[in-house]
Amino acid sequence: MEEKQKEEGVRCAPNEHPVKESKYQFLTAGAVGGLAASLIRVPTEVVKQRMQTGQFSSAPDAVRLIASREGFKGLYAGYGSFLLRDLPFDAIQFCIYEQLRLRYKVAAKRDLNDPENAIIGAFAGALTGAITTPLDVIKTRLMVQGSANQYKGIFDCVQTIVREEGPPALLKGIGPRVLWIGIGGSIFFGVLESTKRLLAQRRPIPQQDSKKD
Repeated sequence: MEEKQKEEGVRCAPNEHPVKESKYQFLTAGAVGGLAASLIRVPTEVVKQRMQTGQFSSAPDAVRLIASREGFKGLYAGYGSFLLRDLPFDAIQFCIYEQLRLRYKVAAKRDLNDPENAIIGAFAGALTGAITTPLDVIKTRLMVQGSANQYKGIFDCVQTIVREEGPPALLKGIGPRVLWIGIGGSIFFGVLESTKRLLAQRRPIPQQDSKKD
């Protein structure tokens, strides 16, 4: 009994009961986290992709010239398409990972170790990367067009790509994307679970009164 209480004390905070999250909670948590991160990630993504296409030689020059030519909003070029890609990506990836992890844990009747968490994370990342590849293609086209305005918006971008290059063009780069995000998912979720476990072990265990007056 005492060992069981200690185990529960490690997993749950004081005066807290275990909560069984639903897939909708995982979807919401992933989407909200992605929305908050987008405020920083979009400008860095714009600068990175403009440099990759040879438009600028350095990040400071990219920021300065984009802001002077396109205004501050130029640093958020393709913001809508970024959210269209990353909100579903974050939500789906976290949901797939947590659902697979919970089911594996129930089937194994034990906690998962670090390699198992990493493998599940890799699968969740790779699958989500494949699903969201068309959204990534659209986001990239809108971000790198700059002031050329080749595309008028998300729907015009989709129509133009399909009309001029065919539907398969929306899946360009799916192989490297699946591989890269799979590796990233393995590292991210592996480190995430290790960190959660270490923090839980350092959390004070609530004292249980064996006798009440």
